[in-house]
Amino acid sequence: MEYRDVIAKRRSVRRFNTKLAVSDSDIDALLEAAIAAPSAGNIQPWRFFVVRSTEARERLAGALGQRWAAAAPVVIVVAVDPRPSAARYSDRGEYLYCIQDTAAAVEHILLTAVDRGLASCWIGAFDDRAVAEAIGAVAPITPVAVLPVGHPAESGGRPARRPLNEITTWL
Repeated sequence: MEYRDVIAKRRSVRRFNTKLAVSDSDIDALLEAAIAAPSAGNIQPWRFFVVRSTEARERLAGALGQRWAAAAPVVIVVAVDPRPSAARYSDRGEYLYCIQDTAAAVEHILLTAVDRGLASCWIGAFDDRAVAEAIGAVAPITPVAVLPVGHPAESGGRPARRPLNEITTWL
């Protein structure tokens, strides 16, 4: 698929075909794409938790307060260890750079999913302590994004986007 087609087809999907699994090679491709993302000082502060078992997905979905996420055959929790970024860049590393790095990794996963015929939804509204407990992450490892991944069971276009002239300033 052409790169611009991948971008155009990416959208948030909350309904998955529960009869189709996500292969180990698909998961590997998503994670390989994630670690190819840029990171400040090449620190790579991200951590990935791949949640596959039904019990673990249901526990995680309960912690999220979003039961629909358990229907995805795999959920990737992208977390961050802020310590190495803080050690190198102080507060800005701890509170900004490591989050930017992790966000870039998340976007790489989302775009690679589309390229492989999969879909996801970036979940960011959750209690990070509850999610950390559900996946066994130990502080200071902190969940940043939860990505249910599967084959889409719904189709449709992307929501409208604001026009560039509303959101762009040329200097």
